Amino acid sequence: MMQALKGSLVALVTPMMENDDIDYKSLESLIDWHIEQGTNGIVSVGTTGESATLDVKDHLDVIKHTVDYANSRIPIIAGTGANSTTEAIELTEESKKHGADYALIVTPYYNKPNQNGLIKHYLKLADSVDIPQILYNVPSRTACDLLPSSVKVLSEHKNIIGIKEAVNTDKRVNDLLDISKDNYDFMLFSGDDPTFLSMMQKGGNGVISVAANVVPNFISNICSLINNGKNEEAININKKLCNLYDLLFIESNPIPVKWMLYKMNFIQNSIRLPLVELNKKYQENVLNEMLKLELL
Repeated sequence: MMQALKGSLVALVTPMMENDDIDYKSLESLIDWHIEQGTNGIVSVGTTGESATLDVKDHLDVIKHTVDYANSRIPIIAGTGANSTTEAIELTEESKKHGADYALIVTPYYNKPNQNGLIKHYLKLADSVDIPQILYNVPSRTACDLLPSSVKVLSEHKNIIGIKEAVNTDKRVNDLLDISKDNYDFMLFSGDDPTFLSMMQKGGNGVISVAANVVPNFISNICSLINNGKNEEAININKKLCNLYDLLFIESNPIPVKWMLYKMNFIQNSIRLPLVELNKKYQENVLNEMLKLELL
């Protein structure tokens, strides 16, 4: 039975050994920790999970291991986007076979399809694989922007059940919320930690969060408070995280968050090329913020 989605969904890192092999023991520890800390769902091998530098075998092995180890204790959302429609279908189909509850499918990157191409891409995916699919729009990383007019068309497909939106303008959020009002089952998740609170206050369903990797209890609590109408309490907690949100993107994600988790003794200090360890000039500021938040 499909598990419902809401609240804090962590865009989980993929732990690695110093030789670049996947560190499955650390992955299991992270899954247990997130369940204990109240995280509401795990995205496996999304952008933060280094989908761009995992080959297809590693990509699918991590998703399978995550599903198997979680053992239905928490919903698993498989990152299955690609800039080839055929490859995205393959990743989505195999993730379904491995037992993923949902697929999160980023817009094709680099090749810059137009809106018609994006619609056809997502409709072919939705027709090809019978699994609940979440669109993912992050133009700053992909160089293409899935517009609300296209999302409205796609929302009518039974297998397309929501969107992770990283464009944080009021107009964009309001346009997408209008779609969810017309189609009550269509969900809206923020893909931008600094602004997720305001999106949820307007009616968004939750956040797919990078910050939740290191402060899962904070993000989970904020979501719970908003859902229970305790906006002031949520705002006060969120204010404590503003510096963290900035530091998490001081270099390309997931460089800072993996370095933080390394300092927290959750993972080894390893990230796949062409990404490298957090620049030393930023490390002191990051450590100071971690001490302030009592993460060390």
